[in-house]
Amino acid sequence: MLRALLPPWAHERIGHAPAQPSYVADDGFPAEMSVNWSGGRPELRVLFDSLGHDLVFPGESGFAARRLERVHETFTPRAGRPSPAPLWHSIAWRPPSGVVHKTYFGLYSWPHTQRVAAVAEAMAQLGLAAAWEDAHRRIETVEGDREIEFFAVDLAGETRARVKIYYRNHTAGLAEVDRVAAVALRHDPEEARAAYRVLTGERGDAGEAALSCLAFRSGVDRAAESTTYLRLPALVPDDQEAVERTAELLRDEGVDPGRFRTLAAALAPGPLSESRGVLELVSYRAAGRRGDVTTYFRFPVYDRPGPAPLSPVDLA
Repeated sequence: MLRALLPPWAHERIGHAPAQPSYVADDGFPAEMSVNWSGGRPELRVLFDSLGHDLVFPGESGFAARRLERVHETFTPRAGRPSPAPLWHSIAWRPPSGVVHKTYFGLYSWPHTQRVAAVAEAMAQLGLAAAWEDAHRRIETVEGDREIEFFAVDLAGETRARVKIYYRNHTAGLAEVDRVAAVALRHDPEEARAAYRVLTGERGDAGEAALSCLAFRSGVDRAAESTTYLRLPALVPDDQEAVERTAELLRDEGVDPGRFRTLAAALAPGPLSESRGVLELVSYRAAGRRGDVTTYFRFPVYDRPGPAPLSPVDLA
């Protein structure tokens, strides 16, 4: 199934360095794997960069296809943007349910004003203008420096589909990222702060480039849910410590960390104590669902970072 959905680059031989570096991973490899541990069965996800290839997912519902088509042009030069937004895709599967597809528009190479304008236009096209205006206004009142990095749509039926907007925070404290998360309708700050403390230890900051995601749903006039992503390599000395802290969080959430530990050990190129960055991100969503923790793994493919896939962005 996965092989049939991946872009043409997936069938090419892996060399010593990426032929076309991707923003997905620090070394330029264009894919990552993640697992959400909520519910009785984990959900496996694979995120990948299309690297310019057009993809069509089989079995997309008419609603999902129309939704994507409605906003796609908004993120291209035809709508006045400086360049086409890079497209990332993901597939998520939690047995016995079917596969869910998601599409991400990368806004990270555009000036700040272009990102905000494109998001506002896309949200209006999807009937979510009021919810976005409310969220944007609330976000602007939170101290600190952050930028919109991705706009994403679930390619699912109308009742399950979400639209998501991702922010990258710069030198943020834990209180700051929690205030961003609190913009959402469903967010338990006490649960969130407890989870952050497990992952960060004694630190009061969120580490380097923590991410905040606001999720929007049809019929809700503000952001419905929020998720905070912490980068473990910025918080711990090695993957062993990253796994230990994440396992503690899973236990606190009522999830047996055994399968998580097995997966982390299998993906690491050697002992976890000798690697760093295989477990790149851990996210937490405090929206009333126990164990809503997702672990993001970067495949250790290249020995050294690839060339930067984009130029520095002026966020002024």
